[in-house]
Amino acid sequence: MEDAQTQVAEAETKSNVKVSAKLEKLISEIETLSVIELSELVKALEEKFGVTAAAPVAVAAGGAASTADAPVAEEKDSYEVVLAEAGANKIAVIKAVREINQELGLAEAKALVDAAPKTLIENAKKEAAEEAKKKLEEAGAKVELK
Repeated sequence: MEDAQTQVAEAETKSNVKVSAKLEKLISEIETLSVIELSELVKALEEKFGVTAAAPVAVAAGGAASTADAPVAEEKDSYEVVLAEAGANKIAVIKAVREINQELGLAEAKALVDAAPKTLIENAKKEAAEEAKKKLEEAGAKVELK
């Protein structure tokens, strides 16, 4: 817990943002959540307050005439992280899977890696899916985002 408080204090120093003790406690609790729990928290907050966490997209007026005939490609708002192949370093991949989904025990994570291709995360936000993909690829796994 002290480590999290130290990180919050360092973050405050770096960004010069002052927060109350109440907010510091909330931030430290959020830091302990898994990626899936963070995704669920964001969805719950979006529903509760009728907002979206997505950054607004600006539309450029200059190229509107030339792109009017082209179909608009919509960006997906949720992704599936699929472990396509464990790769040569299965132990590192198992550790990465457990880091991504902290609810899994060692046996469950190993079984999941052995059963590849397997979906690890469903309905993840783009940032969370990319972060999970990066961790798994650093460990040596082949990952697909769908």
